Amino acid sequence: MKIQPDSNGVMSPVVGSAQDGRTRRAIVGLLLESGSITAADIGRRLGISAAGIRRHLDALVEDGDAEANPAAAWQHAGRGRPAKRYRLTPAGRAKLEHAYDDLASAAMRQLREIGGDEAVRTFARRRIDTILAGIEPADSGETAVVAETANQVADALTRAGYATTANQVGGPIRGIEICQHHCPVSHVAEEFPELCEAERQAMSEILGTHVQRLASIVNGDCACTTNVPLNQAAHSALDEHLHEHPDEQGAST
Repeated sequence: MKIQPDSNGVMSPVVGSAQDGRTRRAIVGLLLESGSITAADIGRRLGISAAGIRRHLDALVEDGDAEANPAAAWQHAGRGRPAKRYRLTPAGRAKLEHAYDDLASAAMRQLREIGGDEAVRTFARRRIDTILAGIEPADSGETAVVAETANQVADALTRAGYATTANQVGGPIRGIEICQHHCPVSHVAEEFPELCEAERQAMSEILGTHVQRLASIVNGDCACTTNVPLNQAAHSALDEHLHEHPDEQGAST
């Protein structure tokens, strides 16, 4: 606890540790959610000066829970030196993980010994199906339909502890990126990738299109990123329509 003199010169404790703790947790939450972010961006989100934010970031870096890296060229706009971008380290993420990783891994090993690889795959699929239960599969390849379903997937994963966002991205191939900024089973998934594959398969079926895992926390990336190509979703819907109405085949080309 800090001590400082009051107006009469008497030393009194400064009550600020609780507020500092809340601010620190909010900063860690933004680092987790964003993947990487500047001190200025954190300050704007929390309504705190960049200098105040840097004090907390410096402490996180000193403790080995965060790291600072120069911004990539595409992340920098304007003149001057690119602002540093901060992100959680593996050690920082580990402090957010559940305390039962070892027990979970041991249980999975026993499951494999008793039921083989198929038992592990079945468990992994039932687990993600439970998380995504209640989400109606996309019934068309229309952008609005796929985007809404992706948002529902992100919300369900967030409720399960994955801190997930779904955002549309532009470019030659339009798509949606589903980013899981936290994985409560990442340490277990290192040994049992069936958990990750079951997630990919379930997303593909619910969204009605092929999806591709672009990045993974297990592989050292800051988030598990899954790409949902909207163009492919549209083509899938068209193919299904033409299969049901072959007389329209010529009109589509």
